[in-house]
Amino acid sequence: MSADFLQYTLLYNPVHAYVYALGTGLTVWVGLWVFRNIILRRLRIWAKRTESELDDLLIEIFRSFNLPFYLLLSVGAGAQFIQWPPLVGVAGYWAALIVLFYIGVRALTKVLDYLFKKVIRKRLQEETTFDPSVIQLLRQGLKGVIWAVAGLLVLQNLGVNISALIAGLGIGGLAIAFALQNVLSDVFASFSIYFDKPFQTGDFIIVGEDMGTVKRIGIKSTRIESLWGEEIVLPNKALTESRIRNYKRMESRRIVFSFGVTYQTPSEKARIIPQMIKEIMDGLELASLDRAHFKKFGDSSLDFEVMYTLKTSDYNKYMDVQQDINLQLKERFEKEGIEFAYPTRTVFLQK
Repeated sequence: MSADFLQYTLLYNPVHAYVYALGTGLTVWVGLWVFRNIILRRLRIWAKRTESELDDLLIEIFRSFNLPFYLLLSVGAGAQFIQWPPLVGVAGYWAALIVLFYIGVRALTKVLDYLFKKVIRKRLQEETTFDPSVIQLLRQGLKGVIWAVAGLLVLQNLGVNISALIAGLGIGGLAIAFALQNVLSDVFASFSIYFDKPFQTGDFIIVGEDMGTVKRIGIKSTRIESLWGEEIVLPNKALTESRIRNYKRMESRRIVFSFGVTYQTPSEKARIIPQMIKEIMDGLELASLDRAHFKKFGDSSLDFEVMYTLKTSDYNKYMDVQQDINLQLKERFEKEGIEFAYPTRTVFLQK
């Protein structure tokens, strides 16, 4: 190729500038192709043999840079040797800016996915019934915010005045938030339940008149299974505004129950009732007696009160122990000829 031909001007550039541009572009393209298809593939095999997950994350980020991105780098490297018309230069700058922001946001969202997956995996190891829907919602929300911010930054770099756009989005967001305030209240309440952890899946809770085992903590509502088997759906906002009694967190449970015997019970029989209670409680593995006393004279009964500590928080086991106490107490009373009291009224007639 003669020197005169290389100096020949074509579209505002000498021919040798196009030669340099083509050679540089092809060199960069071949280098990137080798990096993606040979070096990166071998690095991926090596990364799978290591225990660390960070190298796998880096490999996946580099693999997310697809061929159009490599083509852009190759063209951009070669284009440095050529003088472009102003309109073409501006269009190229816009295209490069958009692609670079897109690649950067994709890499950032992959890091975000990695962090959230790590959190979910850890929680599932600690709690097999853990529901990750709240974390998934938070992850999608953060990714949406990242894409929105990136879009605004691209528009700003392209010379667009985004102040009015942000103001319009703010007004529109307020209108949407007002229309969906009940739904959003439950969604934000689900975040509060997740981070504050007043209860977890599998806990037995009482909320107002509702009680049961938590089966699922969702984005808008929490579902519990009652003692009678039906499913109760409670809005998350109502849960954060209510007083919740969580029996799963108890290491032990203090139980107080009372009963009455008839006034016809002899005093010597009444005296041995606390001892009967003690003997019954001593035979129970999960319960220990605190006290048993003849408490008061009722309207139609001699009232006794018993307090004991149950060494478990399981409600079903509590009912099993209380049932055992009640049955043994009934058997003892039948042997001793002691009668349980029931509401009676005696009328005295005077002639």
